[in-house]
Amino acid sequence: MLRLGLLLLIVPMLALMGVYFWEYSSVRECTLSGGHWDYLEGVCSDTPQPFVSWLQRYPWLVNGGMLLSLIGLALCMVGLYTKRR
Repeated sequence: MLRLGLLLLIVPMLALMGVYFWEYSSVRECTLSGGHWDYLEGVCSDTPQPFVSWLQRYPWLVNGGMLLSLIGLALCMVGLYTKRR
């Protein structure tokens, strides 16, 4: 139970960070070339675009990842609380 809890605690956060930094590299490349990133379409444009947060664009990904991490934390606590056989 402890291993499953640790897996559920760590993997969703690493996945969220991976997807975030993948998009961030595209945003950085766009802004360094003089463009403006369109967060809703995911493309570089010539006109300024409003910022749209991750929570507004991917609510199931963010909230689901946090929920899986909380379940993993609970499993870790139970796994540490119970005695090994």
